[in-house]
Amino acid sequence: MLKRTALSAFAALALLGAGTQRAEAQQKFIADQVVAVVGNSAILYSELEEVGRQLVEQRRQQGYTSDRDPKNEALEQLLLQKLLYNQALIDSVQIQTDDIAQTVEENVQQMIKNRGGVTALEAFYHKPVFDIKEDLKRRYEEMRYAQGMQNEVESKVTITPGEVERYYRSIDKDSLPLVPEQYVYAQITKFPSSTQEAKQRVRERLLGMRERILNGARFDMLARMYSVDGSAIRGGEMDPTPKEGFVKPFADAMVKLKPGQISEVVETEYGFHLIEMIKKDGNLYTVRHILLRPVFTDEELNETDRVLDSLVTLIRKGDLTFEQAALENSDDKYSKLNGGLVSNHDMLEMYNAYDAKLTSTRFMKDELPVSDYNVLKDMKPGDVSDAFQAQDMRGNVQSKVIKLLKIIPAHPAGLKEDYLRLESLALEKKKDTEFHKWLNQKIEGMYIRIEPEFRNGEFENKAWLK
Repeated sequence: MLKRTALSAFAALALLGAGTQRAEAQQKFIADQVVAVVGNSAILYSELEEVGRQLVEQRRQQGYTSDRDPKNEALEQLLLQKLLYNQALIDSVQIQTDDIAQTVEENVQQMIKNRGGVTALEAFYHKPVFDIKEDLKRRYEEMRYAQGMQNEVESKVTITPGEVERYYRSIDKDSLPLVPEQYVYAQITKFPSSTQEAKQRVRERLLGMRERILNGARFDMLARMYSVDGSAIRGGEMDPTPKEGFVKPFADAMVKLKPGQISEVVETEYGFHLIEMIKKDGNLYTVRHILLRPVFTDEELNETDRVLDSLVTLIRKGDLTFEQAALENSDDKYSKLNGGLVSNHDMLEMYNAYDAKLTSTRFMKDELPVSDYNVLKDMKPGDVSDAFQAQDMRGNVQSKVIKLLKIIPAHPAGLKEDYLRLESLALEKKKDTEFHKWLNQKIEGMYIRIEPEFRNGEFENKAWLK
């Protein structure tokens, strides 16, 4: 609860100034009034109004309203953020700030567009655009420090199996969380046999782009036009990241570059890249990249489908088991040795979070790839699908057949069958509890003053009114 409040406050502050409406000039005096002080940080009435409006807008977009006065709710959120920010400075919490300047610039440019020009924006906020940028920069940095401080506190909270069981036993059976319908299935996947030829086509295409860049073309423009990575919208620029945050082939090529240099074509599990070094700051690297993946012709894709469909024919006739077909033919290293049984092993490994106890073979609708669910939803247990086109977790094209093994109906969570979900709920509850304890201790020890006319509102945490 307190944690959710904190995060929504940070989300609101992230949008400050981005096109919201303010009071007119005659309210300028009250807009400068100090509402509260936390440590070395003041909360101004203008800030309170801004966050209050953001909360109302958030509630409207999410389709519900709060019984609390939005200004009272905004004040408590701002008190929390200021406390977290001040404590982060005391504890020397490390945060990433290199991307804030770009975020501020993009935000201000949007504000200028919304207001109809720089002059109109400056008149609206009664300050030069330079000061508007500085205000936004301070707010973003404060938000980032506050998030970092909260993460620091919560990252130390762990939970034991005994605590999970006690949490489960404490829940009224009629209040147990409902686990939606789940699917257990197996698969056989194959990449096109022409993958090497398609890879060579990508290499040649990127080499052509590299030649254009060396002859004067802008890297960021080509990234926007051709890259299939999400960074394309930013001209291929990625957030400052340590070397360890990149996959090894990418990192190995990147560290050899000097600012302004362009790499040769680099192959990773995600596809093929060109990399441009922007700068290195300590152990943080800021780079641009263009990502392309192999593209196949319809005939190349259909040829792979035909191979799998021939296996399906044998499986349906009983001449070959699905398990044997997976072992002998599947390109999926995670499932082929287990009869094709699909698990979340690949996802855990992709995010460097693999832990045997986290492995699951049950998938809710929202956890399934869309291509898989569109086939599974019309199948019965034991059915084997025809071949269909899909993508792996890294966006690589493949053909696939699946066998539906089991449908687990929606049911109240059970300690044995749904332990991981209950563990997650129990851990979140414990984090909220521990964070609340930590927060009250910090409130007690930090200088906090709320002006008298703002102390009468509804506070979720009465400790603020000390």
